Amino acid sequence: MGVLWLDDVRAADLETVGGKGASLGELTEAGLPVPPGFVVTAGTYRAFIEEAGIDEELFAAMDVDPEDSAALKEASDTAHDLILNTPFPEKVREEILAAYGNLDDGEAFVAVRSSATAEDLPDASFAGQQETFLNVTEEALLERVKECWASLFSQRAIYYRERKDFPHDAVDIAVVVQKMVDAEKSGVMFTSHPSTGEPRLIIEAAWGLGEAVVSGTVSPDNYVYDRNADSVEEVTVADKKVKMIKDPETGETVEEPVSPDRRNERVLSDDEIEDLVELGERVEDHYDEPQDVEWAVADDEIYMLQSRPITTIDDGDADLEEERETEDDGEGDVILRGLGASPGVVSGEVRVVTELDQLDKVGDGDVLVTEMTMPDMVPAMKRAAGIVTDEGGMTSHAAIVSRELGVPAVVGTGSGSRELVDDQVVTIDGDRGTVIEGRTEPAEPDHEPVEEVRPKTPVKPMTATEVKVNVSIPEAAERAAATGADGVGLLRMEHMVLTLGKTPERYIAEEGPEAYQEQLVDGIQGVAEEFYPRPVRVRTLDAPTDEFRSMEGGEDEPNEHNPMLGWRGIRRSLDKPEVFQHELAAFRKLYDMGYDNVELMLPLVNDAEDVIQAKALMEEAGIDTEKRNWGVMIETPASALMVEEMAQQGIDFASFGTNDLTQYTLAVDRNNEHVADRFDELHPAVLELISETIETCREHDVDTSICGQAGSKPEMVDFLVEEGISSISANIDAVRDVQHEVKRVEQQLILDSVR
Repeated sequence: MGVLWLDDVRAADLETVGGKGASLGELTEAGLPVPPGFVVTAGTYRAFIEEAGIDEELFAAMDVDPEDSAALKEASDTAHDLILNTPFPEKVREEILAAYGNLDDGEAFVAVRSSATAEDLPDASFAGQQETFLNVTEEALLERVKECWASLFSQRAIYYRERKDFPHDAVDIAVVVQKMVDAEKSGVMFTSHPSTGEPRLIIEAAWGLGEAVVSGTVSPDNYVYDRNADSVEEVTVADKKVKMIKDPETGETVEEPVSPDRRNERVLSDDEIEDLVELGERVEDHYDEPQDVEWAVADDEIYMLQSRPITTIDDGDADLEEERETEDDGEGDVILRGLGASPGVVSGEVRVVTELDQLDKVGDGDVLVTEMTMPDMVPAMKRAAGIVTDEGGMTSHAAIVSRELGVPAVVGTGSGSRELVDDQVVTIDGDRGTVIEGRTEPAEPDHEPVEEVRPKTPVKPMTATEVKVNVSIPEAAERAAATGADGVGLLRMEHMVLTLGKTPERYIAEEGPEAYQEQLVDGIQGVAEEFYPRPVRVRTLDAPTDEFRSMEGGEDEPNEHNPMLGWRGIRRSLDKPEVFQHELAAFRKLYDMGYDNVELMLPLVNDAEDVIQAKALMEEAGIDTEKRNWGVMIETPASALMVEEMAQQGIDFASFGTNDLTQYTLAVDRNNEHVADRFDELHPAVLELISETIETCREHDVDTSICGQAGSKPEMVDFLVEEGISSISANIDAVRDVQHEVKRVEQQLILDSVR
């Protein structure tokens, strides 16, 4: 039988109707409000390809290297051509159209959804890899069914099956044809917290069809319902600029602006939330595990459109909920508050460090407390279970390094090093930014920094815009590589130098130039090896003089009133070419060792003259500037305005350092708490400089990238992708989110171009 009605489908029919079809059949059987529909079975797809004689050629085309993008595209194109150009068997054609005729007498608008037999499984969610078509009528129905079949061989689906070891010829695909709900409001619901599994039901809601929420086109309202307290815990009302609706004339799904009076209006009432919660709990009870549910409201009726298991819950976080409940119950007093700079909850004994010679007292599992961290502290930061600082914000050294190491941190507490004392037991919450008296976390936490950032779903979103990762310290290389990033957009050399404890001049004088070069080679090599052959972009030395002053030899450093505006970056390198040449010699050694994935990046350049002088020194050091990839940081308005002249000197890329570009454009010291509220990387002036630079670089075939903190912000990602940036480099813990955001924006741009 080529068609089965949802009323007749159960979970046991997975191999016949696919994950989505089986789930909808189960929901229907459980008496939940599911729109009527039928399934074109997986056997129909299999018979189609076998009877047409295209199956062998189809599966043979899948024998490709999944990391070869060109081969993936060719395989996908071959599959689509084979399926879409093969005629529909008459018997199947008649059966599908007859079933459609029973929905509103053949006048229904339907959703046509792919339902693969390896989809929505308990241990892997393949959801979203195949096609969905909304508001389809009889005229286009059969073609949409074939397009769903062909989408089983999208580039992303092929890649994912390879990575999950699913044989291509063992996966079939069914197609769900379901009456459309002309939704007034819709969204998604997680019946338990999607990361921790705690009993907090999360609902996202927007106006119109749910496609806007699922695709990320609109920022939805967010409602958090505490199932233990049976109450709405938190309501976040978003600015919902657009909605997706069915065009009343054409029947097509279109995007239209939300009226001004409804943009900031709450989508769901408390009563509607209660109704959704009741339905969500019924779904979870039916499946006996937390569910990810798509829902819609039409004519005051709630409909369940889809349900799948939540596959991202970390079982190891069960104790985390107990810890937080302990805090909420008042068993742990909050003694300090700051910024949650690096996520996680850990307990340990305090070790207050006021001088660098006290670092040895920080042992494994201790909580390092200090006024402000410095590069010399990295070894102790690696040993620490958590970090607390008096000073600093989200872009401070403590925040950046803690996130890269996967160590929970609370920064900017103001008085932590004065209020906390050695041996005091505290718990720090790097999510909430609190320090709590006592231990509310197990004595030996299961802390696996690398596994924490490894994507729960291994498939990497396929994007034209590369998504790379920032690495401040070589010690974070393994954790950074585990994210699946396309390479390293920024590896900072200064952390390798500052950990030597001596200024470069003093170290070279006492240890010799070869020793200095080897320190740099070792640091860069570890990251280059971890990522090979993916590119690793290394920034030459860019440390302000105040950081050198605390080191041996620092007494010879100038005492600058504002070091951030002073003798640093390429300025220092060109003024001290004898030191800069040792950095360049390290690059040459790496190239000679075969690390052709290493790229050289010059910081704080202002104009073509800086580039000309640096290029001459590179060539003098034996670096072939035609063969090797090298480029500049765009950190000042001057460099943004002069990028065309720099492009003419042969740079291969220009990378935005948004922290400096913002502070120099807005005259806001990013380390000054008195003006911190004025620091805005999304300020129109900053965005205009970025936009003009990207446009100029595209004209000169120069790649553009961003490696500042702002590259991890969704708003900045949206802007950059639309402007046509080549790559975005994000913080370690933000890589996968940025990949998905890039994919969403790219898809939206494609949709906009064809509508």
